[in-house]
Amino acid sequence: MTLKLLGIKVGMTRLFDTGGNVVVCSVIKAEPNVVSQVIEQGNYKGIQLAAISMNEAKQRNVSKPLKGHFAKSGIEPKRYLHQCAVEDISSFQVGSAIGLESLDGVKFVDISGTSKGKGYQGVMKRHNFAGGPAAHGSSFHRHGGSTGQRTSPGRCLPGQKKAGHMGAEKVTVQNLRVVQIDKDNNLIMVEGAVPGPKNGLLYVSKSIKLSN
Repeated sequence: MTLKLLGIKVGMTRLFDTGGNVVVCSVIKAEPNVVSQVIEQGNYKGIQLAAISMNEAKQRNVSKPLKGHFAKSGIEPKRYLHQCAVEDISSFQVGSAIGLESLDGVKFVDISGTSKGKGYQGVMKRHNFAGGPAAHGSSFHRHGGSTGQRTSPGRCLPGQKKAGHMGAEKVTVQNLRVVQIDKDNNLIMVEGAVPGPKNGLLYVSKSIKLSN
């Protein structure tokens, strides 16, 4: 499994490339992720990363088991914990930091996050249904239409596209081009949009499809 860095979506901006063309970019703040645990159980090898600092007021809300876990690792409590499978754990030590230098020379990344929640939506917005006629005599405008049958099999088949909760799902956008990395401010700018709202949690990793 590819090492994933945890970051926060700051927003979007525009940059200019060497040819003077405007590039619309998403800005992600990825503070150094701290190794909080090195795991080796049977054939599984992995590391646990802690990311996103908290102020003193937030640290008081951390549960006692987590406080003990962070104290054992010798690091300050963080907002998020994430586990990654790695092939070689000998190069990782508890308390060491992994920053944007791990993306040196990387041209394309995959970014995962939770999409924006849209609440309960109808079939036209949720599944892009065309809807019915908009004339005055029509009684079918925006609803999904009939989903049942006659006597055989006499039921609504499962798995049909219907109205329901939209968004708030895990989404991965692949092959986003890295436009710029600002190590001084822990910022990475990638071309295009990434999942989720501002201040949403994101997972950044090297692209698994495109060579870097």
